[in-house]
Amino acid sequence: MAILEVNNLKKIYVTRFGGNQVQALSKINFTVEEGEYVAIMGESGSGKTTLLNILAALDKPTSGEVMLEGNNITEIKEKEISAFRRDNLGFVFQDFNLLDNFSLKDNIFLPLVLQGMHHADMEKRLAPVAAKLGITELLSKYPYEVSGGQKQRAAVARALVTKPKLILADEPTGALDSKASEGIMKLFGEINDDGQTILMVTHSTKMASNARRVLFIKDGEVFHQIYRGNMKDDEMYTKISDTLAMLATGGGKNE
Repeated sequence: MAILEVNNLKKIYVTRFGGNQVQALSKINFTVEEGEYVAIMGESGSGKTTLLNILAALDKPTSGEVMLEGNNITEIKEKEISAFRRDNLGFVFQDFNLLDNFSLKDNIFLPLVLQGMHHADMEKRLAPVAAKLGITELLSKYPYEVSGGQKQRAAVARALVTKPKLILADEPTGALDSKASEGIMKLFGEINDDGQTILMVTHSTKMASNARRVLFIKDGEVFHQIYRGNMKDDEMYTKISDTLAMLATGGGKNE
C-alpha cells in the first residue's frame, strides 16, 4: 500500500525583485510504499532539496499534491502544520539539530513533550528505542560530550520515538567520518527491516546502495530509478555509480 503519493509536483521560485522565475521542480511523480526505504539522488541544483522541503511540509509547491496516507499535506492550514509534522513525520538532519543545553534524553523527549505526553510514558517509549540504537548509557550526556556518530544516533532516536509514518532524512551521514557513516548506514537498514518507511536524500553512493530503491532527480524531474530486487550492496553500488555518471555526462532520460 502506498503511504506517500507525489503527483505532478511543480515548484517555481520568483527572484527577489520579480524579474526572473526559476523552476526548481517541473513534473515530479512517484509513490512510496509502506515499509519502503527510498533514496533520492541528484547533482546540486537538481531539485532534491526543494522536493524534500515540500515533503516535510516546510514549503508549498506551485502546483501538484503530496498525499500522506490519503491526506494532501499541501492543503494543511499553516496553524496546523507544526502539529502535523510532529505527529506524522520524523526528521534526521545532516547537522543533527540537537540543542546543546539539553541532554541527549531531553533532546529525544522534545517532540513527545510538545505532544503533551506524560513523563512516565515518555520513559517507556524511549527505553526500547535507545536500546535499539545503542545509546542507553549516553542519555544523560550533552551533545558536546559525544561523538558525531553518537549525536546522529540520538537524532535518529528523536525521529523514531514519535512512531512516525515516514522518516525524512537529509544527508544523514554528511557530517560523519567513514566509521560513523557505516554505523548509521547499518542502523537505517535495521530500522527499515523493522518496518519503518524511510525517504532519504543523499550524495553518498554507499549510503544509497543500502536502500531498496533509488530515485534520481535531474532538472526538476525524476530522471531514472533503480530497484534493488535481489542485488547485493556492491551490485547496487555499481548501478548507482553508473547512473550518476550518466547524469553527469548528460545521458538520455531513462525512466
